[in-house]
Amino acid sequence: MLYIFGFDRIGVAVSDIYFQDPEPQKGQEGPEHGVRLELRMLEEGELRGTVYSARPINLGRPIWRVDLLESVDGRPGSFDRTHHHPVFTGWDPGPRVFARELSSDPLGWLADRLSDLDGVLKQGNVDETYPQDALALRERTPEIIACVERTLAAVRAGELGTAPAGHGESVRASWL
Repeated sequence: MLYIFGFDRIGVAVSDIYFQDPEPQKGQEGPEHGVRLELRMLEEGELRGTVYSARPINLGRPIWRVDLLESVDGRPGSFDRTHHHPVFTGWDPGPRVFARELSSDPLGWLADRLSDLDGVLKQGNVDETYPQDALALRERTPEIIACVERTLAAVRAGELGTAPAGHGESVRASWL
């Protein structure tokens, strides 16, 4: 499942995820699942037909990622693998950053961060600012959090964030 919230230049994408690293770090062994949220640059394409044609939309380069993950074999609601990636280099995320506040109150932490786009951009070494997007994102944060909550509930119910059939040692089943 993929949800996209588009503003002027910034997009917020939310997706379920099932992930298994073939070479996990210590303490990160075994599959994990949950919800991934990314801030991305949003780009509108040129019309490819008449004035009535559909407009191409590109969910471009990533800026920030939050993974509300749990061990598949763990206790639902533990958020034992929850982390974020405050910095990207091109399309590759920096290392996982585990924050106590993120694991203890993931949705509250996420709402606070989404309400501070300038702070997220600064932490991610993004020089541009997007005042209109910052305001719109603050206003729509409750909708985004509700979307994340619904997706987490579907993961915990086994409806989303599941292993694909015939998976091997390395799995990433997600739009993001």
